[in-house]
Formats: sequence, structure tokens, C-alpha cells
Amino acid sequence: MDKYEIIIFWSEADKAYIAEVPELPGCMAHGDSHEAALANIRSALELWIETAKEFGDPIPKPKGHRLVFA
Repeated sequence: MDKYEIIIFWSEADKAYIAEVPELPGCMAHGDSHEAALANIRSALELWIETAKEFGDPIPKPKGHRLVFA
């Protein structure tokens, strides 16, 4: 899998960890723990890329600066 930046943060409003991939618009997931959010965003990232390929949408190249920031 390509090396996209993943940002994970605690959302007090949602009472969950939120994970997002800033380079892939709308690619977000959540979990009850940091580890769960990370596992869920990895699945979401794969689905985002598969869907983009299916519809012929452009897939941004990963910048690869930070891999996990939490």
C-alpha cells in the first residue's frame, strides 16, 4: 500500500478517535481506540482507492512525509 499521511485525533464531540487521510478527500474513519481508528482508516483508504479506480478518478500520489501523526 502506498504511504499516505494519516492523522488520528480524539474528538470530544464524537467520543471517538477520528482518523483521516488529508491527501484523499473525504477519506475518514473512527474507532474507540487509536488502534481501532488506524485499522479502520487502512480499510477506508483501500476502499477509497478502489472506488477511484472504478470510476476513473485521479488518485493523488502520496507525499510520504509523515506516516502516522497522533
